[in-house]
Amino acid sequence: MLLRDEGAGVSVINALKSGFVFSPPIPLLDGGTLGFSLINEIQDCSKLIIIDAVKAGEPPGTLYRFTREDVDTKISHVLSAHDIGFMEVLQQWQLTGISPEIVFLGIEPEDISSWGTELTATIQAKIPRLVELVLEELRKSGIETQPAQ
Repeated sequence: MLLRDEGAGVSVINALKSGFVFSPPIPLLDGGTLGFSLINEIQDCSKLIIIDAVKAGEPPGTLYRFTREDVDTKISHVLSAHDIGFMEVLQQWQLTGISPEIVFLGIEPEDISSWGTELTATIQAKIPRLVELVLEELRKSGIETQPAQ
């Protein structure tokens, strides 16, 4: 069970899985709150796109794009809505020699205090834009994206 808008990343992953085909194929993973457990999943990645709800104090639905450098230098205080210290996970990965290019796409949640799997209308309305932002990042990396048939 999720706290409503913390499921934004899962919604984006599901939309990508059901709506698009990628060439070459890429892994799409719902990392949830796995944190350090994701090391085995990402150790061979050259680029990692992370999508999550981010509490940064802006109006609900605000979209964010951070690079690893942004997280390292400017926004180390920002946590995912899950309260997992993202900096801690990045530091652990780096200690193990895993250091892919990282792009973090986030959205300011509206409701992360109510139990449920449905996103608020504010966040649901932004999911198509988040999907497009992921597709843009993939295209920049040479991944071809096509709508699923």
